[in-house]
Amino acid sequence: MKKWGIKPLALPTLVWMGALFVLPMLLMLVLSFLKRGTYGQVVYEFTLENYARLADPLYALIFWDTLIVAVLTTIFCILCGYPLAYYISRLEKSSQKIWLLLVMIPFWINFLVRSYAWVIILRSQGVVNTVLQSLGLIDEPLPLLYNSGSVLLGMVYTLLPFMVLPIYVSLEQMDHRKLEAAYDLGATPWKAFWHVTLPMTRTGVVTGSILVFVSSIGMFVVPDVMGGAKSALIGNVIQNQFLSARDWPFGSALSILLMLLSMLMIYLYFRATKAGEAKEGGA
Repeated sequence: MKKWGIKPLALPTLVWMGALFVLPMLLMLVLSFLKRGTYGQVVYEFTLENYARLADPLYALIFWDTLIVAVLTTIFCILCGYPLAYYISRLEKSSQKIWLLLVMIPFWINFLVRSYAWVIILRSQGVVNTVLQSLGLIDEPLPLLYNSGSVLLGMVYTLLPFMVLPIYVSLEQMDHRKLEAAYDLGATPWKAFWHVTLPMTRTGVVTGSILVFVSSIGMFVVPDVMGGAKSALIGNVIQNQFLSARDWPFGSALSILLMLLSMLMIYLYFRATKAGEAKEGGA
């Protein structure tokens, strides 16, 4: 063990990751260079056709739409998650536990059940439209479901905890003496937040952004349930290739491209984190 530099306690995790992540991804990589048969079977002949199909403007547009949704989801999660995390970090410890529990409760409910709950709330005969019509505020049901707005709402609702928790940890670990020093030097609350609190919690924001972005870029359940046929993101296309079109090689090529994009975002995260640490060390 010492010769390999691997601690025995890490072996179960390494075996688990190798069997359930690395090996399947290698199989997916191999599959992406094979052909699809006439009846959907895999033909073991090497080809680059699957990757050449990615140059089709249709898939480029789908990737672009997916990227926009992922970026907007990340931005809205920051705008909603940072104030919530800041509020929780300023509470008493007993109250913090209650609020963190409330943030975590959605994870205890089946993901598909939560998505269909939003369908019940937003559909034409749903809770929102029924209440608005009963109050006389609208004459006809509003189109709240099966559009880009409902998809974005579902994504933000689903991934918000991934933003709140890292930011909360950063706020808990920050040196509050620097904030007190800023107030002593005459800084307003806004300036103290902008020049002291936000830079010191940048790692939490970046971590949450990576978690939300990588999760949202491959999401297919929310667009499928809340977007219907009007919303087709890359995750839905991959799902369709494997389950409906039975074109596993092309679905694998799409998956590999999506994985590379996710790895790029993780790499940029480490670069940003290391640059921030170097800047703080130099200061």
